[in-house]
Amino acid sequence: MPPVDPTPQAMRAFEEKLVSCERCPRLRQHCLEVARVKRRAFRDWDYWGRPVPSLGDPQARLLIIGLAPAAHGANRTGRMFTGDSSGDFLFRTLYETGFASQPGSTHRGDGLVLRDAYITAAAHCAPPGNKPTREEFALCRPYLEEEIELLSNVEVVVVLGRLALDTYLKILLDRGRIEKRSMYQFGHAVRHLLAFSNPRMILKCGRSRPGTK
Repeated sequence: MPPVDPTPQAMRAFEEKLVSCERCPRLRQHCLEVARVKRRAFRDWDYWGRPVPSLGDPQARLLIIGLAPAAHGANRTGRMFTGDSSGDFLFRTLYETGFASQPGSTHRGDGLVLRDAYITAAAHCAPPGNKPTREEFALCRPYLEEEIELLSNVEVVVVLGRLALDTYLKILLDRGRIEKRSMYQFGHAVRHLLAFSNPRMILKCGRSRPGTK
C-alpha cells in the first residue's frame, strides 16, 4: 500500500500548535528579547520572535533537519534558514537540484516554494549561543516525531550538524528502528542506509556552515 499523504488540515493544525508553543521559558525569553533589541542592520524589521514553523512539501521524499533558528535569521523572518548565510547556501543548492523554485529566500512572502523537500529542525526557537540544552531538545522533540509521522513519503533524510543527527537517531532508537546510535557516525557527506523501510531509507550527514542554526 502506498504511503498516505498528510492532509492540509493536519499540516495547518501542526503548524499552529508549534508556533504557539511555550514549553521552553529560556528560549521564549531569548527570542522575544532578540526581537525587541534587534540588530542594527535589521532595525526596521518586525521580528517574528516565535517558534519558527517548518517549511516545504507535505509529500516530500527529502527531509532536511537543521539545528535551530538563527537569532537574526529565522527568528527575524519567521522561515527556516531564511535571512542568514547558511540559508543562502542551502536554498541555492536546493534550487540547483530542482527542489526550490528560486535560488534564495529573504522573507516569508518572497514566493519561495519547495518541491519534494521539507525543512525542519531539532529545535524551533533560537537558542542563546546557538546551544539548546538537553532538556530543551527533549521538549521540542515531539514536534519532530509528529512530523516524521506526517511525512510518510520520505526516502532521504539529510541532517545538518551532529546535534541534529543525535536527535534523529534518538527517535529511531526509541522506536526500535535501529539497534545502536553508534552505528551511524556523523561526518561531512557521510551516507548511511537504514534498513527499516522499503525502499531502504538513506541518511546523509553534513556540517553546518557559518550562521547555520
